[in-house]
Amino acid sequence: MLLTQATATTTAAGESPDSIRDLSCSEFLIFRLGKEEYGIEILKVQEIRGYDAITRIANAPEFIKGVINLRGVIVPIVDMRIKFNLGAAHYDQFTVVIILNLSGRIIGIVVDGVSDVINLDTENLRPTPEFGGVIDTEYIIGLGTMEERMLILVDIEKLMSSSEMGLLEPAGK
Repeated sequence: MLLTQATATTTAAGESPDSIRDLSCSEFLIFRLGKEEYGIEILKVQEIRGYDAITRIANAPEFIKGVINLRGVIVPIVDMRIKFNLGAAHYDQFTVVIILNLSGRIIGIVVDGVSDVINLDTENLRPTPEFGGVIDTEYIIGLGTMEERMLILVDIEKLMSSSEMGLLEPAGK
């Protein structure tokens, strides 16, 4: 695990690394939503596809765009821009669907674009800032820094298993 060797030390900013959740890997797929960059653990990514026709499901929440048939598997598609309230979603040649394998369940997420895969060391990880009750940071693992870039690291499995999403069984059930 990424943080096992850091348990007796502190991060560069002086925070205890215990405030950053354990990660199963240190490699992250970086994707863009608007002007912000987000990262998800690469081990959760099955494939990356172009945005294609999606079958809409009646009465689904707005952020669930619908489903696609991926080689015989029906895959729900979540638009992350709508989920994170980042304004109207517009789809172009850069819009992609990241296909995730989360606890054996296949789920797709629509993002504005994918930039790269990066390796973050413990010195590049920062704990999630405290915002009180103003901003829900429950699904944020922490922040990653690389040169001038700030990356928001998302616990995608926790987000997809939230009661609001209901796409995965919550951990421990």
